[in-house]
Order: sequence, then C-alpha cells, then structure tokens
Amino acid sequence: MMQRLSTYDVPARDRLSYLHDFVARHVAGLRFKPADSDTFDFDLAAYFLEPGTTIGTARYSAVHGERPTDLMAVDGRQDYLMAIPTADYEVAVEGKAPVRVKAGDITLVNEATAMAFELNGSLLKVISLDQARLAALAPRVRTKAFHHFPAGSAGAGLLTGYGDLLRAASPETETGRRLAGGHLYDLAALVIQGASADTAEQLRPSIGAARLELVKTDVLKHLTDPEFGIVDVARRQGVSPRYIQRLFDQEGLTFSEFLRNARLDAAFSALEKAEPRAATVSAIAFDAGFGDLSHFNRVFRQRFGATPRDVVAAALRRRQ
Repeated sequence: MMQRLSTYDVPARDRLSYLHDFVARHVAGLRFKPADSDTFDFDLAAYFLEPGTTIGTARYSAVHGERPTDLMAVDGRQDYLMAIPTADYEVAVEGKAPVRVKAGDITLVNEATAMAFELNGSLLKVISLDQARLAALAPRVRTKAFHHFPAGSAGAGLLTGYGDLLRAASPETETGRRLAGGHLYDLAALVIQGASADTAEQLRPSIGAARLELVKTDVLKHLTDPEFGIVDVARRQGVSPRYIQRLFDQEGLTFSEFLRNARLDAAFSALEKAEPRAATVSAIAFDAGFGDLSHFNRVFRQRFGATPRDVVAAALRRRQ
C-alpha cells in the first residue's frame, strides 16, 4: 500500500505538523526546521513491504532535520533507517563532526542514535529496516550505530538498483511483497558484511533474483536498438554474459527468447493502437527492434497465432 504526502495536500499553517506525523508513522521519528518557512515544500512517498519494512522517497527544499534525544526517549525506536541521496549532504551522528555523504552513497543509522542533517533541495531514497531481522543476517551492523558505504562499495549498486525497481513498480500481492522484502534484507546484508565470498554464497538466491530484475529492466529500455544483445547488458551490469544466461535458465528460457518476446509484446501493443494510414507493419517491426521483416512476421505468428495485419484489423473492428 502506497501513501503520499506533499506540501499542497495540507494548509500552509499545518505543513510541519503533517510532515512530522507522516514521517514518524511511516519511516522514522524526525524533526524538521525549514530554511525558509514561506517557501518550504516537500513530496513524500512510502510503500509498505512487510511489518517493519518501508521503502520510499523524500524530497525536501532546504531543511535542517534531526532526531533529538527527547524524541528518542518518547518513541523508543531502535530500527535502522537507510538513506541514499541524489545530491551531496552532511549528517552528524551522536554530536560528532558532520560527515559528507555524496550522491549515491548509502548511510545506515540506528534510530536509537541522535543525529542531524542538512539538505539543500534534494531527493532522498529511504528504506526502514527492522533491526532484529537485519542483525540476524548482518551481525556487523551492531558494531556501530552509523554506517557509511560509498556508492562504489561491493553490492551497493545492486541494492540501490533493486530499491529503485521496487519504488517504480511495487509488488501488488502479499507474496510478492514478502519475496521483495526478503531480497531487500539480503542485499542490505551483502553490503554491510562486505560482500565476502561466504556472504555472497549464503545470499545467492536473492542476489540472482535482484540481478535478473535489473537485467530485465535494462532490456526493456533498449528494445528499439536492433544491435542490442546480452554482451551490452552484461557490460552495464558488471557481470558476465554466461552469468546472465544462467539467471534466465532458472526461468526456463534464454536471454534471446526474453528479448524477442519483449519486442513482440511491444509490437503487438503498437499494432493494436495503429491507425490504418498512420504506420506500416514494417515501421512498427523496426521500431520494436526487429531488423528483418520476414523473421518478424514468422515469430509474431508463432507467438500470437495471428499475423500483424490480423491484429490491426481486429483492433479497428473493436474501435468502430
């Protein structure tokens, strides 16, 4: 279930109180002090995967945020708050000197810890994680209250990318949310424990599942490129083509089959929307990434049991 709150959802005089309540209920207990109350604005989104696990985004104009000791004494929170900024910012923990966090870095702080941060009009990707569940997978998390992992740390890109996928297309079923939550904890543990060989082996199912989803997303972004192939996606993902093929093998198909089917689905959708004189079958085939029209016609009929022109004609009859 997704929950949202933005500046324009509430009267100006109530904005801070609504902001404090929303953040406290869904992510963490924090207090905010805008740099300019008259122009302060925010846009928040929170999606609940499982009890104790929330993923979302928080965009603020310039603001000072903190988790003070008096608030800690009231709410007694002890879970972990993960943040991935899209712009550099500073965070100070337990009264120590501020730490500069760069865009794309990952920070993890226990909510039983006082902290303060300064944002200057930026977006934070946030994840709230249950402390007991996370510590069971990554005991190292309890060695200190604040962890800072640079964007290039082992496993960081995979965790960040999978989190982005969940924010863009959150699971709609309880089973999907449970699986996604499990993968998220495993990927967080991979980063915290340092992505050692033993840790990677233990968490291999979640690593593979997350990587496969990222590969599929990458494929769908490049369907229109007829030269696109497994070598290209492997290079961008930082893995070998053989590893990607093994991931697809687990689903009973090849990379080439997934790419072809995705292109066929895109072509089918375009054909259903096509006007008789607006686009030709060949243009739609080429736009979907097929370089050979006869091959397109053959595999299209194999997949859908109809020719491209049959699909266009049927769509036109439905619209009449």
